[in-house]
Amino acid sequence: MDRVASIIGCGTIGAGWAARLVLHGWRVQAHDASAAAEQVLQLTLAQARKAYGELHTVAPVEGELVFCTRAEDSLANAAVVIESLPENLALKQRVYQSIELGVSAETLLLSSTSGFKPSDLGAELAHPERFLVSHPFNPVYLLPLVEVVPHPRCSEATRALALSVLASADMRPLLVRTEIDGHIADRLLEAMWREALWLVHDNVATTGEIDDAIKYGFGLRMAHMGLFETYRLGGGAGGFEAFLAQFGPALQWPWSHLTDVPDLDEALVKKIVAQSDEQTGDVTHEQRMQDRDTKLVAILKAVAG
Repeated sequence: MDRVASIIGCGTIGAGWAARLVLHGWRVQAHDASAAAEQVLQLTLAQARKAYGELHTVAPVEGELVFCTRAEDSLANAAVVIESLPENLALKQRVYQSIELGVSAETLLLSSTSGFKPSDLGAELAHPERFLVSHPFNPVYLLPLVEVVPHPRCSEATRALALSVLASADMRPLLVRTEIDGHIADRLLEAMWREALWLVHDNVATTGEIDDAIKYGFGLRMAHMGLFETYRLGGGAGGFEAFLAQFGPALQWPWSHLTDVPDLDEALVKKIVAQSDEQTGDVTHEQRMQDRDTKLVAILKAVAG
């Protein structure tokens, strides 16, 4: 397969895809109608280079980044197209129809959607058998997980090819065998996000206190063990059976709001924004990104070790 990728949509996720692929030797042809898109791409690639310099002892052999003002130019000779547009189903479907006119029937078509199912996204495609969701996590150039959800008509060979392409960019593909809104990781995050909103809404905790609870508590364990392995250790030598016997009954207690969510009215929005602004202080967005990447590099090194 020619290592040529088309990136459609160059926001945070699309630019992250572009940077990751370029740093793994791909030619990336990126398109976005935004006037700031090319600058975002270059800034993201520079940030990724710096992070890779900290993560790898030997710098990777870079590919090439080409910004295309016309979408059709970005599709030329592309072996894979990665769409990273806003979460608007109708918009994505229209764009896919345009993409199909500019690529071969063998070209892989991937979507970065965080919530839509491939059967819905690909409803208007002439060749849905080559369509898959490939949902990454920000920053895409550092976080290896990508949730892969094949269209129901996707062949085994195409599925294997997509997994191979993603692995070639040093990603860790997680095959989601069953279509479901939100896939896996975002459904887990959604549950925590809802509960965090209630804690702020009810004046139980501030945004900073909630982040501290995660950063200095269970987040440290989950960074390298996940959820079930963490809880298994909580059961001591008795393992998961002992853990569930001890803590299982607590699931019947009404601790959480489950699927309830507070209204994001003006008062709650102002409260969250004010607390977040106070939490961040005078640190710039660029400084926070650099701090995030430096610490992610350290965690990735620890996990790899």
